[in-house]
Parts: sequence; C-alpha cells; structure tokens
Amino acid sequence: MTAPLRQAMAWLHTWFGLVIGFVLIVVFFFGALSVFDREIDRWALPQTRFAPQPMPSFDRVLLPALQRVQPDEAEYAAQMPALHDAARGPATPRLELPADEYWAYTTHRDPVLAIGTGFRVPQPRDPSTHNHIHGQATIDPRDGRAVRADQLKIGSAWFYPMHYGLHLGWMNLGIYLVGLAGLVMMAALVSGVIIHRRIFREFFTFRPRKSVQRSTLDLHNLSGVAGLPFHFFFAFTGLLIFASSYFLPVTLWPLKPLHDQHEVAEAQATGLPHERAGIAAPLASVDAMMVEARRRWAARDMAGDVGFLMVRHVGDANAIVSLYRAGSDRIALVGQAIHFKGSTGEVLHEEPEPPAVSGLHEFFVGLHLQHFEHWLLRWLYVAGGLLGCVCLATGFLFFVEKRKQQHARQGRIGARVVDALGVASVTGMVLAAVGMLVANRALPADLVGKGDWEQGVFWGVWLAAGLHAAWRGAPVARARLNPAWREQCLALAVLAVAAVALNAWTTGDHLGRTLFLQPDMAVAGVDLSLLVTALLALWAAQRLARRAAAGLGRPPTWNAAAGADAAAAAAAGVATAGVAPRGADAAAVATVHALREGRAR
Repeated sequence: MTAPLRQAMAWLHTWFGLVIGFVLIVVFFFGALSVFDREIDRWALPQTRFAPQPMPSFDRVLLPALQRVQPDEAEYAAQMPALHDAARGPATPRLELPADEYWAYTTHRDPVLAIGTGFRVPQPRDPSTHNHIHGQATIDPRDGRAVRADQLKIGSAWFYPMHYGLHLGWMNLGIYLVGLAGLVMMAALVSGVIIHRRIFREFFTFRPRKSVQRSTLDLHNLSGVAGLPFHFFFAFTGLLIFASSYFLPVTLWPLKPLHDQHEVAEAQATGLPHERAGIAAPLASVDAMMVEARRRWAARDMAGDVGFLMVRHVGDANAIVSLYRAGSDRIALVGQAIHFKGSTGEVLHEEPEPPAVSGLHEFFVGLHLQHFEHWLLRWLYVAGGLLGCVCLATGFLFFVEKRKQQHARQGRIGARVVDALGVASVTGMVLAAVGMLVANRALPADLVGKGDWEQGVFWGVWLAAGLHAAWRGAPVARARLNPAWREQCLALAVLAVAAVALNAWTTGDHLGRTLFLQPDMAVAGVDLSLLVTALLALWAAQRLARRAAAGLGRPPTWNAAAGADAAAAAAAGVATAGVAPRGADAAAVATVHALREGRAR
C-alpha cells in the first residue's frame, strides 16, 4: 500500500476521529449503560424492585388502567391546531377525545409495564393521516396501580435515549448527529486498518512503562483492534435501524400516495380492516385471545408469552387485536404477530416466517437491540462499548501528548482546548451519570417533578466538569499535565461511593441484603458497578498523582537540542502510523538532520 494513501488515511483518521469523537464517546458510554437500562430503572425507582412480570390480564388489569390514561397536555396544545379542521367547528376538549388505540409492552427484564392510548381527533384536517393525540403511563402489572409520572426511569428513559439521540429533539437533530457520527466512525475504522499495517502485532503490544505518548498509542491501537468487529458491526446496524428516519424528509411527501396504496393492498391481502366501520361494537375477551395466541405459537414450536399487544379501532366493529410474541429466546427481533377480530375474537391473520431479506434485517436489528436472554453476551456488549470509550479517550490523549510541547513553544492553545474537551467528554460524562444517580437517592421521594430535578443535576454536573477542565487546563499550554484529570477522578470516586451509601440509607437495600439476604441482582449489580467505578477512579487518580510527582509533566527548555528532539518526536509519530513524512513533517525531519550534523561538527 502506497505511502501517500496511508498519509491521507492518517489525516482522515486523526481529524475525523477528533471532531466527531466527542459525540461517539457519548454514544459508546451510554450504549454500554443501556445494555442494563431496566436494571438501572429498578435501582432508581425503589417501588419497582420486584421480580419481572409477564403480560397481565387485559380484561382485569390492563383495560381499566388504559381507560384511566389521559391525552398528554403538551402534545394536545402543540398538535391539535394542526390536526383539527377549524372550519368544521371548535376543537374537541382534551379530556373528551375518544380512545382509538391501546398498547402495552413488557420484556423479560421489566417489573413494571408501559402502556399507552391513542386518542382520535374527531374532525381531522386530513383524514388520511395518523390523527392521534397520545397518552402514556407506567403501571404495576400485579394490580394496575400507576407509577408516578414525574419519576424518571433513568436507565430506559434517559441513558438509553442519550445513546441514540443525545436528547436533542428539535428536528431530530440528535438522531442525525449520531447518524453522522456512525458514518464517520465506519470511515475512521477503515482508515485505521489502512494506517496500521502490522495490525496483528499491535493486538499484542502494550508498553505501559514507556512514555505517555507511546503507552497511550499502544492502548489506543490495542482497544481499537480488539473491538474492531464489534465497533464496525454496531455502527453499521445503528445506521440500519435509523435508515428510515434519515431518509424520511426526502420520502415522506413524494412517496405518501404509494404508502397509502400499500396500506390498502396489505389490508386486503391480510384481511385486516384498514379503517373504522363506523359501527359501535364491544371488545371481546382479549384474555381468551392471548390464550389462543400462546397455543398457536406452541404448535409452531416457538412457545412463548405476549410481549406487546395493540388494539386498533377501539369500540368499532372493525377493531383489531394484535398480539406479538416476546421473542427473548432468539436474536432476531421477530414478533410473529397473530391478529384477531376485536368484536368476536376470530383469528384474522397469523404472520408467517419473514422472507430472507426481512429476516436478515430483523436479525441485525435484534443483535443491536439485544432483547434476548443471554447475560454473558450482555456483559460482552458492555465490554465492547467500554472498549470503544477507551479507544476514543486514548485517541484524545495521544493527540494532546503528541502536540502539546510544540503548541507550548508556539503559544498555540489547540492542545489545551482538545485536552479540556477530552476531560469533559471522559471524566465529565461519567461524573454526570453518577451524579444523576446520587441526586436520585438524595432528593426526597415525594418531591414534585423529581425527574426534572435529576435531569437538571445531570446537565449541571456535566457543565461544571467542562468548566473545571477549561479552568484547570492552563498547565497544558506549558506542556504539563492537566490536574483536572486527577481531580475529577477523585470526585468520581467520592460520588460513586456516595450513591451506594445513599441507596443503602434511603431504601435499606445494602449489598449484604441484595446479595445474600434477599437477592436482587439488578440492584446489587448497579451498586457493585459503582464500587468498581470508584476503585478504578482512585487507581487512575493515584497514577496521575505519581506521574505529576515524578515530574513527567515538566516543561522543556527550548534550546536547539530540545527543538531537535521535539521535531524528531513529531517525525517519529508520523512514522509510527506507517506514513512517510511529507510537507511540514518532511521539513521537521530535515531540521533534525541539519541540527544533528551541526552538533556533530
């Protein structure tokens, strides 16, 4: 492979990785946390600390709970003017909107149940569109009692959406930004493989006792090579999952007539009513339909329970009850739905096995979303996500270590800026997540709007960490270590231990109880993970303090010999990546030779 190509790939790998790496590390870290999002929910909501439950009785538990759900006030205020046809009269009051859809969803890891209702707009502006105002709730499936709406599910409703949307909801900006980051990540992975010709050797090379720059690059290469299949596959499947969202603005209006025709054709082919009949009819026993669905799944050698159910056209003769199998025993995200006529319980359509292309897509989606039951594989997912964080963090560190002496000599602030962003993106991000858990246990349980306070703490801690990193970053401009790394590691250790202690104090669920007396591995797992985080943070702080005490961050004396050494280090850094020096790097090499010849004479 030619040197110019490797040099071009090195530039792309460095700058694409640097610019978008601050987004990617957030995606990796919160993706790793999302693997156990339901367990984090149980830690954050003590009233949900009971065994996961199957889908309960619809007739006795779900239907009364669904009938208590109200349309969301904010959605009603925002969407009603656009959905309602004002020329046909005044808008229907929010609490008088008729229910048109019911749904309920659970998994093998959910103790609580998510339910929702779609309310029909009686006088729509465009009858061919989805004219609904929605309402959602979370209930205890044992008795249908609602969980407080202002209590935040930190795992599934905060960490998980942060993984794919960054909580930037305006115009789906976060989803597009993460999609761009995934695309750039795939380019960075390919360019990294091209740069590192000796990729097999680098998998077994780590020299922690060498210089900071050398050991950091070794760890960057090691974590990148070890996680290469994981990182490439998950970048690809992430893009695949959101492909329809990325192309939605282009396809929404041009393809809408074709979409409407497809819906009608599909309804005719499957026998499922496409629209309401306009004739009132009561809903038959959905419990009986669930029994029949389980019998049919068992007959197809895929016994299982209902994971998702949906009732469309509620109260109408064309009502449809769709029951989807909880596919936790397989990787592919396949529901194998059975559709019933709501008024009689008659089976209308039983979905067959998907065709090859659809099956492959569902396999990729299922492998990314990991809804299956396999705890060892879940931990491997966590390891892969954290490897991505290590790879990105060491990339930031290597960028700073390689350039900070040169920037200090030239009076440039580039290394200081990147270092501050690195601190905020690594320790600051973890501080924000752990700080949120501390706030969850420290704030009163009956505090109104508790979830909003927790979100405020999350952003506040992250902002404070970023400002602290920038404020303490002055030594980087003098080619020294930023003390913010060590200080934030110490703060992280304190917060992690505080979260475990507060959990024991406020709930009584200390590790002795959750591990031995009344085992609850979800709660114990979060506590143990926090303690491991504290130990790692203390170890890192100790290593940083030792490095600072040894004077490894001492600024150089800018004489001819030091200048030659700096230029040689720059040239060596290029050569390390397998790239022949050119341009500014060639000039640096020429300067080294000239200075050495002068000293020899």
